[in-house]
Amino acid sequence: MRAKIDNFKCTGCRLCEVVCAEAKFKESNPRKAALRVQGKFPAPGTYQVKFCTQCGMCAEVCPEGAIEEKDGVYRINPDLCTGCLACLPVCPEEVIFTHPDLRTPIKCDWCGECMVACPRRVIRLKNS
Repeated sequence: MRAKIDNFKCTGCRLCEVVCAEAKFKESNPRKAALRVQGKFPAPGTYQVKFCTQCGMCAEVCPEGAIEEKDGVYRINPDLCTGCLACLPVCPEEVIFTHPDLRTPIKCDWCGECMVACPRRVIRLKNS
């Protein structure tokens, strides 16, 4: 599954972050989202959505084999993950996150909730 991002449409509302955290953790905490909206200042109103492209580099470096691919989506298996964080520095998009409440990193699993919630259709599947 591949997505395309139209950053020119992004208003920086960060609804995608809130929805992501709600879908993954059942709480309204954008710091637990598996994507980020970055303000590109000093240019006012310019934002960039950073998300996992499912490149698999994280899986290649995981010493425990805890990042598993299925149908083109890489997911962290919490039963295998030791929290070594070897996956963080290799992510080219810098979208594997940690949170003090969690033992394992946060990574996008392509649930699609961000696409559904975005009122401006910033995140879309490539074929839509």
